Amino acid sequence: MHSLKSLAGYVIHPYNATGIRSSCRRGSHSTTFGKPFHVARNRIVGRADVCQVRHMWKSQSSNSRPLSPEEEEAGRSAILEKVMNGRQPTDLMLRCTVLDAEGNVKTISGQFKKSDLSAEHQLNPRDLRKIDSRVPNLVPTILVRKQAILVNILHIRALIKADTVVLFDSYGSADSRLHSVYLYHLEHNLKLKGSGLPYEFRALESTLLSVLSALEEEMVFIRTLVSGLLAELEDNIDHDRFKRLLHYSRRLASFQSRAKLVGEAIDEVLTQDEDMVAMYLTDKKNGVAHSSLEHEELEMLLESFSKQVEEIVNEVGNIDTNVQSTQEIVELILDSNRNALLALDLKVSIATFGVGTGALMTGLLGMNLTNHFESHPYAFYAMTGAAGLASFLVAFIGFRKLANLRKIGLSRSPKPQRPWLPLPLRRRSQDGWF
Repeated sequence: MHSLKSLAGYVIHPYNATGIRSSCRRGSHSTTFGKPFHVARNRIVGRADVCQVRHMWKSQSSNSRPLSPEEEEAGRSAILEKVMNGRQPTDLMLRCTVLDAEGNVKTISGQFKKSDLSAEHQLNPRDLRKIDSRVPNLVPTILVRKQAILVNILHIRALIKADTVVLFDSYGSADSRLHSVYLYHLEHNLKLKGSGLPYEFRALESTLLSVLSALEEEMVFIRTLVSGLLAELEDNIDHDRFKRLLHYSRRLASFQSRAKLVGEAIDEVLTQDEDMVAMYLTDKKNGVAHSSLEHEELEMLLESFSKQVEEIVNEVGNIDTNVQSTQEIVELILDSNRNALLALDLKVSIATFGVGTGALMTGLLGMNLTNHFESHPYAFYAMTGAAGLASFLVAFIGFRKLANLRKIGLSRSPKPQRPWLPLPLRRRSQDGWF
């Protein structure tokens, strides 16, 4: 009981426990991905403290007696209480990159409390929950708030204001290269003030352009893989290529779903006139009012990206159609080969049945019975010819029946044919001459 209670005082926050590796080195103070570990005693410990907790647990568990079910339940309750006390949403730390009004990077990967960000930008904690990089979000969203625009699309999680852009970095994300390229283009686009677009629209344009570039890059990669595999299937069909085709089909379906969700997120903003008017943050800050229909500039910007995303979705649909057509053709080829094998098996069976018919006749005559054919000079030749003729007739009838069965189509009853009449004697209707 003492070991569980002592361990309960060092409960690691569940979001940060994912970064701990299974092997610990005593005395090491480095943390995975550079992120600290929150503990229930309102202090921050590194990797060395986590290792100390594990070594303490091992040493105490090896020297203590087995715990009763009541003691285990009490220990779990204590650990759960510590964990729930440590999981306060407003106390979570977020790593952010901040750009100022001139487009310069003000802070790189700075640590901010969610409560401080909510108070500074006049947001609700639930708004930041959608763009928190440690919470997986599968549905892209563009949220419009009083003084900010929240963007959560693919690898980009950003907060756009009239004079500030806050980028939420992803811990250990595989899209770090895309994030770096996006940050470079965003910084360059924000410094270009001669384009005529306000600050927030330039940031939104860079964001959507980065999303579109990521979709196009993945689409070209998948199209190259699928096209090469389909070309290989035209030459040879084997099990390994089928497995690759299944893997590519799943990947293509996943990409198509994500592209459609991105298009739906942009179209959702286009259908809301109030949201598009509220996205004029610079004019709102300067006291310039807009009516519900004065958003042509933003509407043209969003429509251009919506059309490009729609083209990507259509291209992916064409690739998926080619994959499905290839799968159907391959299935038809395999069915045809299987039917050919079955037909060969039936032919062998029919031939065997014919030979067996002739063998039956010879077997009957070869029994040790008196049939008065033993002394006949031409009996052997006559019975051999009769057995061969019987075998041939049986096999011929069987092959004829098999050929007729293979010629039967979807309908077993043929359509009745009308008697042929010359054209002057026919009657004309809407369906033609008859």
